[in-house]
Amino acid sequence: MDYDLVIRNGTVIDGTRLPRFRADVGIKDGRVKKIGRIGKVSAGRELDAKGCVVAPGFVDLHTHYDAQIHWDPYCTISGWHGVTSIVLGNCGFGFAPVKPADRERCLLMMTRTEQIPYESMKQGMKWRWESFPEWLDNLQRLPKGVNIVSYVPVSPLMVYVMGLEAAKSRPATPAERKEMQRLLNEAMDAGACGFSLQRLGKNSVQADVDGTPMPTDTMADEDILALAEVLRDRDEGFIQITQAETGDPAHEEDDVRGRDHRFLERLAEVAQRPILHNIVVALDDQPDFHAKELAWVHDCNARGLRIYGQGVNVRTWFNFTLEHWNLYDSSPAWNRATQGSVEEKLQMLSDPETRKQMRDEYAMLLSIGHGSIPENLTIVKAPGYPELAKYVGRRIGDIAAEMGVHPNDAMLDIAVAGGLKVEFRTDPATSSNPELVGPLMCDPYVIPGVSDGGAHTKFFTGGSFTTDFLTWLVRDTGKISLEEAHYHLSYLPAQAAGFTDRGYLREGAPADVIVYDLANLKRTPEWEFEVVTDFPAGEWRRIQRAEGYRWTIVNGQITFEDGKCTGATPGVLLRNRQIGTQAFSAAAGR
Repeated sequence: MDYDLVIRNGTVIDGTRLPRFRADVGIKDGRVKKIGRIGKVSAGRELDAKGCVVAPGFVDLHTHYDAQIHWDPYCTISGWHGVTSIVLGNCGFGFAPVKPADRERCLLMMTRTEQIPYESMKQGMKWRWESFPEWLDNLQRLPKGVNIVSYVPVSPLMVYVMGLEAAKSRPATPAERKEMQRLLNEAMDAGACGFSLQRLGKNSVQADVDGTPMPTDTMADEDILALAEVLRDRDEGFIQITQAETGDPAHEEDDVRGRDHRFLERLAEVAQRPILHNIVVALDDQPDFHAKELAWVHDCNARGLRIYGQGVNVRTWFNFTLEHWNLYDSSPAWNRATQGSVEEKLQMLSDPETRKQMRDEYAMLLSIGHGSIPENLTIVKAPGYPELAKYVGRRIGDIAAEMGVHPNDAMLDIAVAGGLKVEFRTDPATSSNPELVGPLMCDPYVIPGVSDGGAHTKFFTGGSFTTDFLTWLVRDTGKISLEEAHYHLSYLPAQAAGFTDRGYLREGAPADVIVYDLANLKRTPEWEFEVVTDFPAGEWRRIQRAEGYRWTIVNGQITFEDGKCTGATPGVLLRNRQIGTQAFSAAAGR
């Protein structure tokens, strides 16, 4: 046949900011063979895209599907929302390198810090690796409905070389630092795209299962810079970092951010490679926050420091109960009180001395901004406790004023009375003002996302960010053009991540394509969450599906058609050393 697949009559947005145009797209052997007018030809299948947009698949740089990919080849919810390529191993968290004796402890880490269900990991992820190259080989073997790239997560790397206790309590010795460099080189040789870490200080908002900081949270500057030297010497790879020294009352916020910025600048100077800085977000209560961050990012790039901001655009909130919530860990008292079983939590959350400490540390609650602190929470439901129904739909701040108590105590009184089953809702994680979010998402140094897909699955659904971007900022408010949207959702993240032959539609490029009806595109449900029990071991999660995506195509094969999975698994592991070859092949095809 001339083509395996022909997409006819669509409006092509190629991802490069080129103005839209009407064309057919022909696909053969997993690649785009022709974009233009395609006459009568032989094809395995023809798709009528009249009235639809034909664009490159989305690239999600910030996910935690490292476990879920083992039982869900499509990495949903991202795969439902037009994402065709994802990056694993973010924030320094992952499963390689890990010694067999440390596997259980690694699972427990991920259970707390990223809230991935323990039993799901135990049942759904079969360990067949120790080293990072073996981890990539494992990913290579898995059936995949999306393309995958992986960082080297620094937390397991530190533990592998130094041991858990040492990794959390001291800098690396010269010999340990050299060994970490060797292992990073080995991982890069095998195909890693760089390394990642979270450094949030001793009062980390994403702590370990025992309440202590994660290994990278207190990692020494020189140990991080030693890893950056590896990328500099190789002249390849990139770094994802969440750098925010929180919970230090001895310094004003601006001084803390200044120190964070100075370290990131030093990191960029040493690495001479792109840095993905998490996060840049527009906040209604701090309207100049993102403007200051953007001014700094622009200044860095003007000085030759390649720092990109990863921007939050998705309008979603966190729904949670204190049975599972961990994102108040920046407060030591909250951290201690939410450890252990439900019974242990009930006891600690009722303890007067613990509550006093919580009140004293109220300003340290730094999960997803001001909208997430107790006074701004709304009670969603109190299942099984009809006496608490009078509070449903009300904000904790109002209830506390009525009771004459601190908002922290009002929240805990209700939560404990409801057996920790009372469900709370934060304000949205970002501003809902398109006048703020639109310009942020258009910035040349901002990459949308931070979906956290695969993590915090009982709390929120950040993986719907692509759909919300197109419906809210493009269709409904007109703050961003389609051309600019697809540049930021596909081309820019692909190029920043180094897989330079993807993120655009061009003859010879891999055929990662989405076809969607913009007029009817939406998240379902749009604002609420659907709760499904579809994880191993009968675990549940919150999801948002999508409507309006007619076809999602990965490497030339349809993976979703009108929201229904086809069962095809054409995704590939994109190894760093092979990406250049893929790009060369694509260029040769052009």
